[in-house]
Amino acid sequence: MKKTPALMVQGTGSGAGKSLLVAGLARIFANRGIKVAPFKSQNMALNSFITAEGAEIGRAQALQAQAAGLAPHSDMNPVLLKATGEKSCQVILNGTVHSNMTARQYYAFKEQAWGHVEYAYERLCQAYDLVLIEGAGSPAEINLMKEEIVNMKVARLAQCPVVLVGDIERGGVFASFYGTVALVGDDAKRIKGFVINKFRGDIDILDPGVEMIMEKTGVPTLGVLPYVHEIGLEEEDGLSLDDMKSNAGANKLRVVVVRLGFISNWTDFDALRFEPDVELIFSANSSEIENADLLIVPGSKNTTMDLLALRSNGLEDSIKAAAKKGIPIIGVCGGYQMLGRNLYDPLGVESNNKKVKGIGLLDIETEFVGTKVTTQSEARASLYGYEGTIRGYEIHMGITRGESGLFKLNRLASGTEVDDGSIKENVWGTYLHGIFDTDGFRHALLNYLRERRGFLRRAGGVNYQELKERNLDRWAKMLSEHLDMKALEALIW
Repeated sequence: MKKTPALMVQGTGSGAGKSLLVAGLARIFANRGIKVAPFKSQNMALNSFITAEGAEIGRAQALQAQAAGLAPHSDMNPVLLKATGEKSCQVILNGTVHSNMTARQYYAFKEQAWGHVEYAYERLCQAYDLVLIEGAGSPAEINLMKEEIVNMKVARLAQCPVVLVGDIERGGVFASFYGTVALVGDDAKRIKGFVINKFRGDIDILDPGVEMIMEKTGVPTLGVLPYVHEIGLEEEDGLSLDDMKSNAGANKLRVVVVRLGFISNWTDFDALRFEPDVELIFSANSSEIENADLLIVPGSKNTTMDLLALRSNGLEDSIKAAAKKGIPIIGVCGGYQMLGRNLYDPLGVESNNKKVKGIGLLDIETEFVGTKVTTQSEARASLYGYEGTIRGYEIHMGITRGESGLFKLNRLASGTEVDDGSIKENVWGTYLHGIFDTDGFRHALLNYLRERRGFLRRAGGVNYQELKERNLDRWAKMLSEHLDMKALEALIW
């Protein structure tokens, strides 16, 4: 295999900042004219993205590809695991569903999964001049080290140095650095630098710790990144949902997304939270649900389980109460399915429940099937005074029948057209993820909500794609200023 320069970013734990560090470095090197690609061998996330070819990969790798100026591809994330319950997950190889497995079954399958990792990495090496690799969780999970295919095993495959990032906001960052080095055995020699993330305060106070960790491990600290309240880039982990309240205030439009246990693709709503007069809340609070200006029932990786949970905790009644009050309600994918009359699962795709009664706000019924639809799609829309195209992606294992046909979807990979979506009074739903990223549609929806509240309409609003590009550049600039880039480059080349 071609020995392509590579750098791996691992973390002391989940949420340390690996994904965004790789994205920022990808933008830095891409701006220098270097052909750079991101790679994460195995991702476990409910937040996914559909490529132009119809492959499903982790959302973080899609953002990293954008930072590198590339179209996302399944080689960037050859193994994706999506939890379907407490003990099982859907295994996606090279962007396509392979099967559902328990943890024990997946461990037995890992050698086969590793073959896909090797082939994907080799293809990237043949096509690019630099590969930036992201690890997962921590490399020092001693119960998993012999089984893992995403941390040090990948570093050995790539024969590359590792930079370890730790979140000082959580406390114990130096202990985490030291413990990681101590626990990874011979692979400790691969760790060539530490990066401290989310630091607040006087950096002089930190200096003694930086010196002592160097003395104890022989590993230098290559940068201290300041705490940034709002980076403005998509978050992959659901850990961040609690921090996503935005623009709170009496004169704001309150958009409430129902907080589901298996919520997926919550980045569908990022464009809304960046509008200056919108407060976006992920909530399982009945009062917030019943007093929203807009209520959204989002996607779910286990629609049946989440629907039954809404029923048992009383939130189904809150959604019905919101509908009765005339609050606009939108269901996306799994949320769309829940809003119908019934859900059928004769093959046990999601659960052992052959039939579950839906919330009943839309005159549709859904049957779960074994084939997963993954495609980028677009449609003509006529809603809220908007007349134009909306574009997004489908990712579902259900066929919905009944009063559907709100949109005529064009599935871009195949060129086929299908009916999608249903509307009944103030409630509607669709299988199309990402609809709020369409600026014109989002602006029209928000003006409709403003008029309902008696607020003045606004001309235009945020250009979401331009905002993401600016935020990527801003993040890359911040990294350039706080990382020892010369030391990093010396590790790579």
